[in-house]
Amino acid sequence: MMNSDFYLSKTEPNKSCLITLRKVILNQGENVSETTKYGMPCFCYKKKMFCYLWVDKKTDEPYILFVEGNHLTHPKLETGTRNRMKIFRVNPNRDIPLKTIEALLKGALDLYRNGTISIK
Repeated sequence: MMNSDFYLSKTEPNKSCLITLRKVILNQGENVSETTKYGMPCFCYKKKMFCYLWVDKKTDEPYILFVEGNHLTHPKLETGTRNRMKIFRVNPNRDIPLKTIEALLKGALDLYRNGTISIK
């Protein structure tokens, strides 16, 4: 279920970047679905939230928030003040680093697939 208002309310280049990120996330497998939580596009694996898309209010940069980011390691992941979650910023004015994003998504989904994070 696409949250059209979220995507369409954004200006370019963020709009195109976020729509592309949505497609990349949804292409990770048949068990990946989209919903809306807290006004944000939320992506679930077998109905368990694993990532969100959002735009940083200060920098106006889109990012992917990984719910179980504390289990992921990558030099570009930011923890900030969060204990559990990490974000990956995407510069909408540059080519989207698809290989990096797909590797991070695979790592996040593997946490659920291999039982590190319980799916209830």
